[in-house]
Amino acid sequence: MRAEEYKISSEKFVLHSAGEQLHDEKLETKPVSYLKDALIRFTRNKASIAAAFIIGILFLFAMIGPLVTPYEVAYEDANYAYVLPRNEFFYEKGIPFWDGGREIGVTEAAYNLYRGIQEETGRTVIMNEPEVRQEEYMGKPISYYDFRLDTYNAVGVKFVLLKYDEYVALQQYQDENNVQVIFPITDPALRPEAEQDKTNANIWYRTKLGAGRKTATVFDENGNFIPIYQADNGMDQYTSKMYWEGDEKLYNYAELKDAGMWNVRVDYREYYKYLHYKAGDGIEYPSFLLGTNNAGKDLFICLASGARFSFMLAIIVASVNLFVGAIYGAIEGYYGGKIDLMMERFVDIMASIPLIIVITLLKYHFDISHVYILFIAFFLTGWTGMAARTRMQFYRFKNQEYVLVAKTLGAKDSRIMFRHIFPNAIGTLITSSVLVIPGVIFSETSLSYLGIINLNTGSLTSVGTLLSTGQGFLFTYPHMILFPSIFISLLMLSFNLFGNGLRDAFNPSLRGTE
Repeated sequence: MRAEEYKISSEKFVLHSAGEQLHDEKLETKPVSYLKDALIRFTRNKASIAAAFIIGILFLFAMIGPLVTPYEVAYEDANYAYVLPRNEFFYEKGIPFWDGGREIGVTEAAYNLYRGIQEETGRTVIMNEPEVRQEEYMGKPISYYDFRLDTYNAVGVKFVLLKYDEYVALQQYQDENNVQVIFPITDPALRPEAEQDKTNANIWYRTKLGAGRKTATVFDENGNFIPIYQADNGMDQYTSKMYWEGDEKLYNYAELKDAGMWNVRVDYREYYKYLHYKAGDGIEYPSFLLGTNNAGKDLFICLASGARFSFMLAIIVASVNLFVGAIYGAIEGYYGGKIDLMMERFVDIMASIPLIIVITLLKYHFDISHVYILFIAFFLTGWTGMAARTRMQFYRFKNQEYVLVAKTLGAKDSRIMFRHIFPNAIGTLITSSVLVIPGVIFSETSLSYLGIINLNTGSLTSVGTLLSTGQGFLFTYPHMILFPSIFISLLMLSFNLFGNGLRDAFNPSLRGTE
């Protein structure tokens, strides 16, 4: 083709904006700060948002939990040891879940014991109709009863030693409140012959010594229990208050022991209310949301207090490590040279000291609380990592153009370090500081679990101690280890996802990397 065919007429060309003044268009959007931009990126990570929500719930549980329960860490009652978790809603609705009951299978003698408690106290101990099954043992058939047991009401009646004035005060309490706390004393001569059952206050009925020197129940011709209450033995006027008149007989309600103490059979549920009513601590009847451990301690308050201690320790350690490590690493990275060389050798020495060695030396050479030992050990071995990260960030940014401009304009070193360079490193440091928290919690839990650190004092406990205690009852009372395990598992998993989200938010170039 010829070139003339590609010629375009000049009339088709029109000057754009002819005679108009050209300028940049105004920005229609608002400026976004670094932190706001990081927050926007963080909110796009759904897993990190869910992890942050779970961490928030666990943190609120640790902070608010000890405030909403009437129990304290120092509280314990061995009579209510091993009771299962109870939610009052499920219990009142009769739902066989989280109601303080457990499925058990027992021999006939044990079944009769629970029947006896239920009959004497008038409260439900056997929560459903038992199923009877037969098994053979050494060629003889043995009956087993399977049913759901109320672990709270199964405590039944207990022997307690009271002074006379304490006994009178207890009588006055039950008269004023129209409730029976004191039950007739059992005749010592008619109590079970088996050694392990002699002090069992719940055996108020006649028994005999069966096979294998085990206590067997004796019934009357109608299949009813035969009481072994001690009949009135003619107490004098001073002690006559220690028995009441029943429908047919007069029974003694206390027996004199040594040193002027009286042995009394009490309905322990009502006696428990009486003790806490007298103390004015706001506790009525026993009810433990997460159950109790082998010492009768409330697991809810123990777990909440242990979690609060772990969070507080970890946050303090992370803050101190950030403060010290940031200053130390900033000096290293900014000045470099011989200063960096000498300071880095000191960091190498501190970083090479194992945590367990520091804890052992502090334990055996300093008479201080194990709480302070943990803090000192975590600080001495923890700030070095923060210093190394800060040093690396300063080496990365200190030769940038804006830093050279600041130096040229005569800015002081401290201003350049903490006004120009440090803000650019803050994202990495924040992420590292947040990830220090689960590391400290996990280490503290492991140390207390192994018994290296003892945090089980009167007013303090830890998640690791609860795990260590519950391990021995994994198959018999799994609730003792279940709730601490759920807490530490959720915390570690959530912080891992949360840390990944922070890393991607503050440094998008690392998004998706491990």
